[in-house]
Amino acid sequence: MKLTSKDVKVPGDVPPNMKKTYIKNYLAATRNSGRLMLFAGDQKIEHLNDDFYGMTKEGYKISEDDSDPEHLFRIASKGIIGAFASQLGTLARYATDYKNVNYIVKMNSKSHLVKTEQAEPVSYCLIDFEDVLEFKRNSKLNIVGVGYTVYIGSEKESEMLAEASRLVTWAHQNGMITVLWMYPRGKAVKDEKDPHLIAGAAGVAMCLGSDFAKVNYPKKDAMDNIERAEAFREAIKAAGRTKVITAGGGSIGARDFLQETYNQIHISGCMGNATGRNIHQRPLDEAIRLCNAISSITFGDKNVEFAYKVYLGKEKFRV
Repeated sequence: MKLTSKDVKVPGDVPPNMKKTYIKNYLAATRNSGRLMLFAGDQKIEHLNDDFYGMTKEGYKISEDDSDPEHLFRIASKGIIGAFASQLGTLARYATDYKNVNYIVKMNSKSHLVKTEQAEPVSYCLIDFEDVLEFKRNSKLNIVGVGYTVYIGSEKESEMLAEASRLVTWAHQNGMITVLWMYPRGKAVKDEKDPHLIAGAAGVAMCLGSDFAKVNYPKKDAMDNIERAEAFREAIKAAGRTKVITAGGGSIGARDFLQETYNQIHISGCMGNATGRNIHQRPLDEAIRLCNAISSITFGDKNVEFAYKVYLGKEKFRV
């Protein structure tokens, strides 16, 4: 079912004169579905060049296409997505050549070089919110929102929570949507993939007022696919009116990824996905087909069989 402007629940911190702008951005990012297919392109800071050259940890060869940062924008421009998330600098370098894309500015990032054993994880804003507004005005890009990572459990969590809370408020005051990356991480965290802890992190995103919470898919030893999806329901309930989307994680086979995506939406009740490596590590044509396959489930409520045919190029999906 397609949403209309009347179906959008506008947060109370959006001023009356910005409600139409918020609704427009929300419907654009979710393709009038209420669900978000976020193409994540922030890993060039997060994982340096590990995700873009050579072999993946899972043993897959990364396409040579991925060594060129513009590969991300070609996918975002030609594939069916809700929004593309990356740092402002990356967008400044490439996005003005791809004005048909909805963008989310990732406000903070850190590399993976400093491990938790060495120091508690912390990631502060790279830029001010005013920089985003100025960039939007000057570039005329479809910047629909901002994103920010919070490491729940870090000794520095209070500082990140404060930054995230202010960003949500500022974004809403300017009619933008927000996505909070909510990752339990730090010496106090024993299991980042614990379903109960992930649910707690999703609930924190709600307390901060975010529109979407991006969390890891839970996993415990001996959990099968159905059990994981059922355990994930706790996070969706804990987040209330904040909609939960799942992080894509490392590279897996396309059919397995599509089945996982289907289970997350139709068993768990989550409202979308944020996928990076599983898409951009593939050659351009294959990456576009996988984008469209994921979106056929996310936006079109198609089954896994149909989505896999889209990935193989045997079916077409349009929104």
